Amino acid sequence: MPTTELKPHDLLRSYGLSEALGFLPHTAPLRRLTPAYYGPWEDAVGDLPKLINSRKIRSTVDKIPLLETSYLKTEQEWRRAYVLLGFLTQAYIWGEDTPAQRLPPQISIPFLTVSKYHDLPPTATYATLVLWNFAFQSPLCDVTNPVNLRSLQTVTGTKDEEWFYLISVALESRGGPIILELLNCIEAVRRRDTAAIVTHLERTTLNVQRIGALLERMYERCDPQTYYHDIRPLLAGTKNMATSGLPNGVLFDEGDGRSQWRQYSGGSNGQSSLIQFLDIALGVEHHATGAPRGRSTQEGVKSKANAYIKEVRNYMPGAHRDFLVSVEKIANIREYAVSGDAPEAVRRAYSETVTELSKFRDKHIQIVTRYIITPSKTPAAAHVKRKTGVNLATATSTASTSAAEGPKFYGTGGTDLIPFLKQTRDETKSAALA
Repeated sequence: MPTTELKPHDLLRSYGLSEALGFLPHTAPLRRLTPAYYGPWEDAVGDLPKLINSRKIRSTVDKIPLLETSYLKTEQEWRRAYVLLGFLTQAYIWGEDTPAQRLPPQISIPFLTVSKYHDLPPTATYATLVLWNFAFQSPLCDVTNPVNLRSLQTVTGTKDEEWFYLISVALESRGGPIILELLNCIEAVRRRDTAAIVTHLERTTLNVQRIGALLERMYERCDPQTYYHDIRPLLAGTKNMATSGLPNGVLFDEGDGRSQWRQYSGGSNGQSSLIQFLDIALGVEHHATGAPRGRSTQEGVKSKANAYIKEVRNYMPGAHRDFLVSVEKIANIREYAVSGDAPEAVRRAYSETVTELSKFRDKHIQIVTRYIITPSKTPAAAHVKRKTGVNLATATSTASTSAAEGPKFYGTGGTDLIPFLKQTRDETKSAALA
């Protein structure tokens, strides 16, 4: 693991990150695996919308030969394989009227190998859908504007799904400067350079405002009804999905008579390393949902973080996960801001930054309300295709343990959405200094 004593630029590079693209890869993801050997994977993924609409995805995948991973040579090829197998897995499990409880060996066996290579779970993660699934419209385009990007794969073939992913791609690229600013701020705290600390925090506040504005652009090209009924069910995980027809998760057929039941969260923006980085660098503490809350402390981030937030790191690429651990070891901004040594200018700049982060989380809650809560309470619109069947939209959206509790709304990762999001928002807000 690279030393945490490296300068900010060097620390970024040592984990494969950059100021320009943040957690996105330096080189654009492969659009297709060039070895013709992997043509069956590429062809099936290219036809996913048609195969899902005709309910032929499983019969098609069942005919795919069991392919070896030995022809994958470069990092880009291994990433492309992870994307392809992730999309095939989602489509196979959720692409027909009832979920598949078994994943065939021609998908499960290579997916387990590719996932192990990346130190990621064999499911469609944020890396599958966003980080390794985009292309630039032109080499010199502004990558922080989603209109200049396109997704390589979708399960529905809709512009709505593509836009849903591209907002996150643009957000990640906009996050690159944030990472460098906060690493520089940590360095400035070490030097007790008040002017530099304030400058880096003010720039971070501005950039958090910008990613909030990007998030609000979701409304431009992603229809809430289409997302809720047509897209979201196909992105669900296999964990906590009993009411959606998967009480035990999915049985991975590993060949030679071996099989294992597995449960995984689905891909979600909660798996973005950028948001966790912001919390860690700013010393925002998250407790287990429902636990008592107090003032945030840096030690709290290290030892009392919300269990889900910690667990979700297993769904991040290994280098990103390691980077977050390194930042935890050096984060000092809040510790200094709350100390008696910090000038008022530092306290004020810090509070403005965490307040802006809480506003970003407010916007996220508003999107969840518009794209999940509201559509769950209204009949499916005429243009919606998937009005029936057993899936996340028809079965788990309003599942509750008792009528007195009221409805619960579950994310693709199986989390109880609203309490979780509101608590992380409130804990961020409480980190501001009086």
